[in-house]
Amino acid sequence: MASPLAASPSSPTPDAPALTGVPAAFDHPNDRAEFRRAAHQPGVELYRAHIIRHAFEPHTHEAYGLGAIESGVERFRYRGADHLAPSGSVVLMNPDELHTGRAETVGGWRYRMAYIDPDVVARVSGESGWWFNTAVGHDAASAQRVTALLDRLWLAHEPLAFDSALYTLVHEFRRHARVPNNAPTEGAPRFTPVIDYLRANLSRRLTLDELAAVAGLSPFHFLRRFQSHYHATPQQMLMALRLFEAKRLLAHGIAPAQVALAAGLTDQAHLTRSFSRRYGVTPARYQKQVRR
Repeated sequence: MASPLAASPSSPTPDAPALTGVPAAFDHPNDRAEFRRAAHQPGVELYRAHIIRHAFEPHTHEAYGLGAIESGVERFRYRGADHLAPSGSVVLMNPDELHTGRAETVGGWRYRMAYIDPDVVARVSGESGWWFNTAVGHDAASAQRVTALLDRLWLAHEPLAFDSALYTLVHEFRRHARVPNNAPTEGAPRFTPVIDYLRANLSRRLTLDELAAVAGLSPFHFLRRFQSHYHATPQQMLMALRLFEAKRLLAHGIAPAQVALAAGLTDQAHLTRSFSRRYGVTPARYQKQVRR
């Protein structure tokens, strides 16, 4: 989901025009998505989009996804259930959760998001281990405030202005979060090593037996437990992690062909196709946006 920043070493860049081109995987000429980052806060990625026909495949951001729906209605799959996020609602996604996204209304949906790494949330809020029980908050006043804050982040010219707006944004979502000692932990001790193993072996062709051995389970028992815990197969999780790593490498200026190889994808065409399906922009366009 939605919004802003590519920056000089000392401050965020000013706003840039909305995309006039169309990502290769989009079906409708008005579908568009745009990313930005601030150089001084690498753990924050801003995003804004208007999607009419594109359907996002399961993907992850490995960060809290906090945002608001400006118009239309989005339908997305998250934690094993379908959710509707209408205009005037806020979106609250936990890190490492696979999710999809598509329009529920004819005119699509317009939204803004901030993807904030857990360590940044902990640093800003003074707490760690936030957890959101609900993915959609029906609160028009809050959604209006979130939209305004995300716009301030997008337009911020100085690090202090950016960080002040970031603090206010995190504070806005604090009341929706469970405190650390109430955060769910079931399954974490067994599957955390598996996720770490997947991250460390993105370029390899892994087997179910191999992953099950890491978890200390028989292969199909592992598969059932993993599916129940993450609402996704290990392969879906692996692809999501590969594409997240591709995004990270692109943001560091690595050429797409090298990124495809490093992330364990077949070739650059595979990267372009898979990246566009999950993030709504081509790798080249994403790299240009976050590094300008």
